[in-house]
Amino acid sequence: MRALVTGGTGFIGSHLVEALLKKGYDVTCLVRQTSTLRWIEGLKVKLIYGDCAEKETLKGLIKGYDYIYHLAGVTKAISREVYFRENSLGTENIVNGAAEENPGLKKFVYLSSLAASGPSPDGIPLDENSPPNPVSDYGRSKLAGENAVLKNKDYLRIVIIRPPAVYGPRDRDIYFFFKSIKRGIIPLWGGERFLSLLYVDDLVEGIISAGESGEGIYYLSDGKIYSIDTVTGKIAESLGVRPLKIRIPESLLYIIALISEVLYKITGKPPLINREKIKEAVQKYWICNNQRAVRDFGFSPRVFLDDGIKRTADWYKDHCWL
Repeated sequence: MRALVTGGTGFIGSHLVEALLKKGYDVTCLVRQTSTLRWIEGLKVKLIYGDCAEKETLKGLIKGYDYIYHLAGVTKAISREVYFRENSLGTENIVNGAAEENPGLKKFVYLSSLAASGPSPDGIPLDENSPPNPVSDYGRSKLAGENAVLKNKDYLRIVIIRPPAVYGPRDRDIYFFFKSIKRGIIPLWGGERFLSLLYVDDLVEGIISAGESGEGIYYLSDGKIYSIDTVTGKIAESLGVRPLKIRIPESLLYIIALISEVLYKITGKPPLINREKIKEAVQKYWICNNQRAVRDFGFSPRVFLDDGIKRTADWYKDHCWL
């Protein structure tokens, strides 16, 4: 089977590429000329060059594949325009190109996000029947990407995956908590908060299984709901530290975000914390229900919080990130 992967140089994408290769897929990665190939160097993959947000660079590149896994996009940006260019327009270009150039495609798989749906308003885990209500430009741009995919459902068999927070080796987002806790501080804000999680290996297995046997929209998670206190406590335990919990007022979070955005203008590096990310961070329930995936293609997570946090911490230590 021939698979085209966009976003294959990133955290989740590189794990997906490795998993596809282990399953015997012939893998091609669509990358930009400026992409860092660190995580896929040495792997038996073909590289082709293009930019999903620039339609003309994709012409002739999408033919002949059995599966397209579209993971390219941005999770952090300083402006609404960048989010929509990369996550919405980029998705529209590649799915439309697939419909035009590759009508024999077995499945088009789009990695969306729980952010496209928004948080649960009442503590009941979201499922595929829950109306989407994103609270950030990132979430709105991912939902626009979903809509671009769904417009092609009469021409292509499609899968949309909405994972919650994903963690594991190579991740740099949840790494923020590991680094802070290693330094002796657990930053907390607001009241109690709850979230669904998914270890990266389970996510990529779910992506592949959905591509082979599923169709439509799926939430993937490990099936459990965790409090933020439980998660940070497990991180502290994995690092062998007893950190101090510091509660940060929401107003101070926005001040920190503004400072980060000013620094971005100097450094050119999108900040981990900005006003849009804080809109997500202050929500109480980022939780979802994975039962449709369990029913449709036997989704069965293997790595839960204790083991996943330990594996992640060990990888950070081994690679001198901590």
